[in-house]
Amino acid sequence: MSVLHLCLLIVALLPFPWTMVAKLNRRYDNRTPRTYLAGLDGWRARAHAAHQNAWEALALFTAAVVVAGQSAASSGGAGNGVGTLWWLDALAITFVLTRVLHGLLYLANWASLRSLVWFVGLACVVSMFIVAH
Repeated sequence: MSVLHLCLLIVALLPFPWTMVAKLNRRYDNRTPRTYLAGLDGWRARAHAAHQNAWEALALFTAAVVVAGQSAASSGGAGNGVGTLWWLDALAITFVLTRVLHGLLYLANWASLRSLVWFVGLACVVSMFIVAH
């Protein structure tokens, strides 16, 4: 499995730990999970918000990985060179790290730092599109 594919798998799985944290409560009712989640407050509500944001981030990252893969395929499987592949891998790894940190900062209620980390992650994805071109 390539680094890009491994990063995509991790990003695809990231929503699940956040929702598990949000649901860690004896009052959780699996028959009506959306009703339960809508009534959360505090760190559980923030964990649910991190869960939702993780799903949102997955779409753009998936698109960047697809574009990077198409770029590699159209140039004989080598991307635009070894340097390009290195940059794509580095950007993908950095994105994964920002997404994990983003969720932790959500739980900690550090909104300003969380927003900064979110922006760094967005810059990584946009850069992946540029580097893959």
